[in-house]
Amino acid sequence: MRLVGHPVRWQLLGELARSDRQVRELTALVGQRQSLTSYHLGQLRAAGLVTMRRSSADGRDTYCSLNLALYRERLAETGAALHPGLRLVPAALTPPAGGPGRPPAQSPVRVLFLCTGNSARSQMAEAILARLGGSRIEAASAGSHPKDLHPDAVRVMRERGVDISGARSKHLREFVEQRFDYVISLCDRVREVCPEFPGPPAMVHWSIPDPAAEAAAGQPSHPAFVRTADELNTRIQFLLYAIEHFQASSERS
Repeated sequence: MRLVGHPVRWQLLGELARSDRQVRELTALVGQRQSLTSYHLGQLRAAGLVTMRRSSADGRDTYCSLNLALYRERLAETGAALHPGLRLVPAALTPPAGGPGRPPAQSPVRVLFLCTGNSARSQMAEAILARLGGSRIEAASAGSHPKDLHPDAVRVMRERGVDISGARSKHLREFVEQRFDYVISLCDRVREVCPEFPGPPAMVHWSIPDPAAEAAAGQPSHPAFVRTADELNTRIQFLLYAIEHFQASSERS
């Protein structure tokens, strides 16, 4: 708790809970010098709560991501260490009530995933969200430079019981006049060229490496696709919790 109790680190965690951010973006958001921001990010990184990745769009930039699953575990451990009566048992990472077969309480939440080729990450994300979100969610995906669906994306999703072999790669211009509640970019490059959408929607970035790059480097790509699917699955489950919380708050107000 001492680690996250510092006001700057707490502010950084709050920003990263909403979206992956570049270090320079976080510096502006917290209103501190970059050296101080980098110091506090280093503390969070040393604890495993924050990871950093070089931007695939510009190697001079670094994206920071919050490990929500680990943060959740640490909060539970902290409660137990303070007093047995404060033991916080994390709920299983399963989607909130209202999955497949249950009618939505209101209009479906529309989510658009974007990457460059719409051949792997965004297609997998669309399929995972559609399965976990059920009738409450309307998921879609597109790319700035669409190309054929990657066979390992099809294979990994089939291993998880989802068939995306018939999915079509789509250009993001097919969706620019549509309204979405969330537009989530999964690729650093597409974030740089992402157009404005009506609404506007909540713009979120998840800096996830292209699993197909493993094959381009001469390595088997299937393990990279498995890791990508695992990361997407975790992030999407937390997204569903956020959507559920927002809807419940809206209903109360």
